Amino acid sequence: MSDNKHKIIIAIDGFSSCGKSTFAKAIARELGYIFIDTGAMYRAVTLYALEHGAIRSGIVDEDAVVRLLDQIAITFRFNPERGASDIYVNGDLVEGKIRTIEVSNCVSRVSAIAAVRRKLVAMQQEMGRRRGVVMDGDKAEDFYDGRPAGSRLPPL
Repeated sequence: MSDNKHKIIIAIDGFSSCGKSTFAKAIARELGYIFIDTGAMYRAVTLYALEHGAIRSGIVDEDAVVRLLDQIAITFRFNPERGASDIYVNGDLVEGKIRTIEVSNCVSRVSAIAAVRRKLVAMQQEMGRRRGVVMDGDKAEDFYDGRPAGSRLPPL
């Protein structure tokens, strides 16, 4: 399925804690699609902010984070060795770096910044336009302008 015009966007919706993410990751792995891990995207922005001085001693300078947003390009690439998607910031693999305690301690404050959320939703929508992606319910609602994941998909 290397021809993107034949690939689709898969949005998984359902109740909280019913396994949407686990199922979405499994589907992405099976099809060789990209799982859009929005949590990883927020972690990537947090890492970038840490590396560029917008977060110091755990204090998030919201204005500085917002100023950095135009410098951040986030992509996912399917890694067949891991059977999962890896995340890249500006072409650099950051999969391991975004899982540190320092990032974990700051990510909720970064994700609460409205401009960060708008930027990441726009990135997710662009990824979706390229097709061959899988995302789960609560993230898919952002992708579809706040509506439930299946509401903008054609009926079967």
